[in-house]
Amino acid sequence: MNSYFEKVREYLLELDFTIVQEDESDGVFVVDKEDEGMKNVVLIVADPMLIVEQFIFDIKNPSEEVYKKLLTKNRDIIHGAFALDDTGTKVFFRNTHECENLDLNEIEATLNSLALLLSEYADEIIELSK
Repeated sequence: MNSYFEKVREYLLELDFTIVQEDESDGVFVVDKEDEGMKNVVLIVADPMLIVEQFIFDIKNPSEEVYKKLLTKNRDIIHGAFALDDTGTKVFFRNTHECENLDLNEIEATLNSLALLLSEYADEIIELSK
């Protein structure tokens, strides 16, 4: 049994997340906390790292202005950042942690940062996704 996987599981339950899917062999959790706008947040326990990732939107009209807005907003995000997939058209929120030093406060801070981003930046996200 992966002790980090179990530790992350305990933290998620303590933070009142709904675990929609889990696969210990792959180290993957998919969680929701819909009252805070979080759906299908993926956590990957890949010792020595924990990766937290949430798909945000597809860029339908890529432009320098869209990428500039995303990079500018990254400066305001407390924990984590916007990231792009290999195609440069899918925007994710992403943060990583070291498993060895992981504690409840770190995961909570990352997930709170995501919730804040989704609530405060919602109008801009909708505009960028058009």
